Amino acid sequence: MKRVSILVADDEAEIADLIGILLEKEGYHVVKVADGEEVIRVIESQPIDLVILDIMMPKMDGYEVTRQIRGQYHMPIIFLSAKTSDFDKVTGLVIGADDYMTKPFTPIELVARVNAQLRRFFLLNQPQKDENNYVLEIGGVVIYPEQRKVIVNDEHIELTPKEFDILYLLASHPKKVYSVENIFQQVWDEEYYEGGNTVMVHIRTLRKKLGEDKRKDKLIKTVWGVGYTFNG
Repeated sequence: MKRVSILVADDEAEIADLIGILLEKEGYHVVKVADGEEVIRVIESQPIDLVILDIMMPKMDGYEVTRQIRGQYHMPIIFLSAKTSDFDKVTGLVIGADDYMTKPFTPIELVARVNAQLRRFFLLNQPQKDENNYVLEIGGVVIYPEQRKVIVNDEHIELTPKEFDILYLLASHPKKVYSVENIFQQVWDEEYYEGGNTVMVHIRTLRKKLGEDKRKDKLIKTVWGVGYTFNG
């Protein structure tokens, strides 16, 4: 069975070493780097299943690293940063991170979040019998679940992994209303604590990418006081 590889990118050696020890105890293979350019080189040279990424790094910061990763790869990215402002968290999630933790962190929580992200990533990427050619077409949106590709008005739109998961969840059950809590639990595969802002940020960017500002009828409809539904 393939051993899961996790890339830890942090220029603080003590933190990188601590994370490495925690994850190796869980049975993971850990690769540690100290700058952003090395992150890209490692990902291009060997299979990596998840990235734990600091924002402030030499040569290339975590934001730019994430943008470059998302141009080709879909593995989960967890930001682990000393930056604690809501702006930094939202920025990280919007450009493609799947989770954001702040330093100092609790070891047990970091391990739990890594496990949750990997569990969902591997589940979504399992080959499914007789569904290789399955296509979901609704409301002018064409979704290819196996390829994780979305076409709107004959144009391919780039979505982050979480944006795709939210869209597919809603579009697979049109007219069904999902609460923010339910979306968070199903997409992030975690218990809901304070994930409301995270969901709303992803919904907002997803709407923009779907071109809802140019449509009279909104694809993702807000049901005030309840949640969201796909209006296809």
